[in-house]
Amino acid sequence: MRTRRARREKHAQPVLLDLTGVYPEPVEGPISRENMLHPWDLTPKEAIALQKRLASHVVLKPLPERITVIGGIDVGYSRRHQSAVAALVTYHYPSLEFRELVQLSGEISYPYISGLLSFRELPLLLKTFQLLQKQPEVVLCDGQGIAHPRGLGLASHLGLWLDLPTVGCAKTRLVGTHGKVGPKKGQYRSLKHHHKQIGVVLRTRTRVKPLYISPGHLADVQSSRRLVLRCCLNYRLPEPIRQAHLVVQRAVRQ
Repeated sequence: MRTRRARREKHAQPVLLDLTGVYPEPVEGPISRENMLHPWDLTPKEAIALQKRLASHVVLKPLPERITVIGGIDVGYSRRHQSAVAALVTYHYPSLEFRELVQLSGEISYPYISGLLSFRELPLLLKTFQLLQKQPEVVLCDGQGIAHPRGLGLASHLGLWLDLPTVGCAKTRLVGTHGKVGPKKGQYRSLKHHHKQIGVVLRTRTRVKPLYISPGHLADVQSSRRLVLRCCLNYRLPEPIRQAHLVVQRAVRQ
């Protein structure tokens, strides 16, 4: 019987990225913290081209059956939008007992452009993962997964970089259509784009606006929906993201 480590290595086979024309020297090898996936100083045109290429490397599969540590991330901006605070909060799962918090502030150089949020926020967020004592097994992201014009939202981009399962939990829709969601917690409707299901619109609190849930990387639609719902206690946001959001909001007000 193969060990869990062997099974993980099987799913982390080297990925060869053909990035010719996006920047001078293509990166080869596995996508991981140890091997930089790409530089961040890209023009919007180059970033869009890169998203299209990276989207083909996103893996959609059920989340792990056994999860012991789950993380949530968020970024908040100062009033002048020249600096930001990133927070990564981890919890024991399924008890949802607090485990660890990493908070960092830094300058934001990339402009806000719809669909390119990951290029603005991930450079700072990635630093928070380097400071954790124990890495989460799944990360819930305040942003889109594959429910994105080019199939590579912040959650998908982060998942590829870290080779971790990620789930997008967005407050608003970027792409797709859906039917009316029932008023009770747990009710949902499929979110579809070009006749393909890219996520669900999930009511996480009765009679409160739903969230747009989509798999980021190493996740699928239904396992993402179930996990998010289990992490929503008495609020609209899943607890790891909610706490990360509270941290950054307090920080930017100081």
